[in-house]
Amino acid sequence: MNFPTNVKYTSEHEWIRMDGEEAYVGITDYAQQQLGDIVFVDITTEGETLEKGETFGTIEVVKTVSDLFIPVGGEVLEVNPALEEHPELVNQDPYGEGWLIKMRPTDPNELLGLLDAEAYQNIINE
Repeated sequence: MNFPTNVKYTSEHEWIRMDGEEAYVGITDYAQQQLGDIVFVDITTEGETLEKGETFGTIEVVKTVSDLFIPVGGEVLEVNPALEEHPELVNQDPYGEGWLIKMRPTDPNELLGLLDAEAYQNIINE
């Protein structure tokens, strides 16, 4: 399993990686393995400003649909356009080509409350 150290994690299995004043958000390698084959990603919050922990979309596998929670408050700038035709990118490259949204955090200090790679590994190993 992959635990990049250049991202922050949530206990709900999302990750966030800052890139200047913007951030990329996705689900963790652990989450995609637990879900199985992803068949559809539904994110309709582009252009909206959400509070930390709010649902920004859903991810669908063969047998279930799971909510996606935004790790920090901010504006959803873009949904990964590649996922419309290729939702399996989330399984294949969850920290790269399988990112879900690009956002602009309202308060970057909220990142300080998220987990680093070691703390996230401890949570999933409990």
